[in-house]
Amino acid sequence: MSELQDRIEDLVAQGDGVNRGAAGDAVADLIQALNAGDVRSASQNDDGTWSANAWVKEGILLGFKIGRMADYSSEQFPFYDKNTYPVKPLRKADNVRLVPGGSSIRTGSYVAPGVVCMPPMYINVGAYVDEDTMVDSHALVGSCAQIGKRVHLSASAQVGGVLEPVNAAPVIIENDVFVGGGAGIYEGCVVREGAVLAAGVNLTSSTRLYDTVNETVHTASDDEPLEVPEGAVVVPGSRSVGGDFGEEHGLSLYAPIIVKYRDQKTDAATVLEDALR
Repeated sequence: MSELQDRIEDLVAQGDGVNRGAAGDAVADLIQALNAGDVRSASQNDDGTWSANAWVKEGILLGFKIGRMADYSSEQFPFYDKNTYPVKPLRKADNVRLVPGGSSIRTGSYVAPGVVCMPPMYINVGAYVDEDTMVDSHALVGSCAQIGKRVHLSASAQVGGVLEPVNAAPVIIENDVFVGGGAGIYEGCVVREGAVLAAGVNLTSSTRLYDTVNETVHTASDDEPLEVPEGAVVVPGSRSVGGDFGEEHGLSLYAPIIVKYRDQKTDAATVLEDALR
């Protein structure tokens, strides 16, 4: 993909004077590659860390820049968006179950065979959703988010997108992760393989994650994202606010807590039923 990368980087460098025809061709080629899963907005390195592919995100932003408003409305469904980002084209042969009821998948996202999309849910441009994952009702997969195999995003789960800045890694959800209802993962957090986030867990780059098993605290730094360890089971908790005022008023702050690591009982509670596929 070095040729496509070179084209996009050259076009982005042209700024406001970019040739719209050449840019349109490059964006169309990028969207085709994203739809096919041939390129991704983030890649896993040999050491297991993840890095953003800035040129992919620059290409997506270029598509918004050159796009013109278009009318994609049907008789009872008003829909107006940039002509560069219509709804993703799906066929029966793609083997993606898109259950009727108001779901949308934006073009320029990869949705692998075996994915189940329950209405209404939304997958944004640049996202990558791997095989046999379930995106449940009212769940969001934000722009450039990377979702692994056999992940369950429960109802109302929110996986935030990170399109800007282009060098920032998006949210990463690795294989076999369970994300409970109403949970939210934002700002480039990484959830490692097999982790379980209970309903209502929220993670951001400023969150402190308390590990009661190993008696440690997981935090993000300027160079590293917040990571949920492999197989960790995380539940919502709280920690008291120090000082006289906090004690006087019984104040506490939200604090996610690792209460254990995955075991057979956890596996049984989070299994994805093959019958649903």
